[in-house]
Amino acid sequence: MNVILPRYAGAIAESVVNDPAEADGAIESAARAGAPPAIDHAATSGDGHRCHAGAAALKAAALSSGKSDILDRYAADYPKGPHDQPQSMCPAFGSLRVGLRMRRTATILSGSACCVYGLTFTSHFYGARRTVGYVPFNSETLVTGKLFEDIREAVFKLADPALYDAIIITNLCVPTASGVPLDLLPDEINGVRIIGIDVPGFGVPTHAEAKDVLAAAMLEYARKEIEHGPVQAPRGGRNQQPTVTLLGEMFPADPVGIGMMLEALGLAAGPVVPTREWRELYAALDCSVVAAIHPFYTASCRQFDLAGRKIVGSAPVGHDGTEAWLERIGAACNVDRNRIDDAKSRFLPLIKAALAAKPVRARITVSGYEGSELLVARLLIESGAEVPYVGTACPRTPWSEADCEWLQARGTRVQYRASLEMDLAAVDEFRPNLAIGTTPVVQKAKQLAIPALYFTNLISARPLFGVAGAGSLAQVVNAALANQGRFDEMKDFFGDVGDGHAAGIWEDTPKENGAFREKYRKQIEAQARKRKAEEMI
Repeated sequence: MNVILPRYAGAIAESVVNDPAEADGAIESAARAGAPPAIDHAATSGDGHRCHAGAAALKAAALSSGKSDILDRYAADYPKGPHDQPQSMCPAFGSLRVGLRMRRTATILSGSACCVYGLTFTSHFYGARRTVGYVPFNSETLVTGKLFEDIREAVFKLADPALYDAIIITNLCVPTASGVPLDLLPDEINGVRIIGIDVPGFGVPTHAEAKDVLAAAMLEYARKEIEHGPVQAPRGGRNQQPTVTLLGEMFPADPVGIGMMLEALGLAAGPVVPTREWRELYAALDCSVVAAIHPFYTASCRQFDLAGRKIVGSAPVGHDGTEAWLERIGAACNVDRNRIDDAKSRFLPLIKAALAAKPVRARITVSGYEGSELLVARLLIESGAEVPYVGTACPRTPWSEADCEWLQARGTRVQYRASLEMDLAAVDEFRPNLAIGTTPVVQKAKQLAIPALYFTNLISARPLFGVAGAGSLAQVVNAALANQGRFDEMKDFFGDVGDGHAAGIWEDTPKENGAFREKYRKQIEAQARKRKAEEMI
């Protein structure tokens, strides 16, 4: 594949001004000086960097197009595991969802039309009720730099301070590979903040970590605003008590329950990051300590660290997790020992009673890509379950170490950056009474007549922390376990009909073609070796 390098002399000239008319003058001046690039007509005859070029080709193009700093930072923040990439949805869905949940925030995507369609469809499927902006391109606008000019024009048209506090522009795979320089956009237009991020599938491993990409970009912008002078106060005014910022999306009832526990320490719950409006970013930075409830927000933690804020890992999950978390939060905020002990004596007995009232007696495997898998496993074990395996698509970080150690001490195998194959193998190995995981894991389990629950919709969508979280999983878990009899009846009735190569409806049962299967397997292995060799060049 030929790597086509776009040129952005005009974009650089235009980026230093906020008036489109003045910008046009700057470009004309550059043209008279001979600065603008000549159109590469040979390059425009093709499609440039297509999505189907493959991750290796797109990454190589991005590195040669000036995106090496961004990709290096992503590689450090989001290290990959034993495989190239977890099998989750497009990572840009995570950052898109964060932007669409914020008040007075506009979102624009720059990418292939098929990608934008899929992301828009998925965002609305999950309840978004706002328009997603899109700047289309073709091979010529991509290669010559006109795409950047189109993006900039779209941003200027959209930047209405009466409607928006911020506009978020996201480069998907192809614009990132082609080096479209969103960092050359103005920082603000008419008082509207402009946030440009790259979220390529070949650079950001999971949609969970893409949330961190956008959250960190906004925190950095807000932190610099604070450094330059007064900023907006929170909607309800500044809290008089020291606050704890909660890092990571969670069930709406959880911040309330955590706030009750913090109140007993003389503290208050601050905003949840990612936030729901811009001014909450200031309040999030104006905290005494950050609670990294979800431990994969590496870039966001870096911004809090630059702001001089302490960061505490794990979460108030179950009895043991809550006790340790209250201790760490109290120590980080210099809370009096008697007050910490009083908070423990108030909440821990209630949590223990709630767990005992709703026991779970089963072997359960847990896997997912949300980032809270270890916390869910802890809660299940304290409810009485045996959890031999936990797989998460997210990486190992310092803020999940306490959870990992606690689980391993109880015989749980913890697999960071778990692949789908690892999660499926765990179901085969442990033959659980219940499998909690992603859609293909659920499918695999049910084919084996094992009850299963989809992690994202059925486990994440309920409280996990404090008193409200204790026993919250028991109802849905025990209801699923109670279906084992129905699975057994169906398995007995259908037997091996439709299994393996005989799946489907046939007049005569198909005979397995072993020779063809072996030939196809060798072709796949040869293609994999070829791709690996290309990546190493």
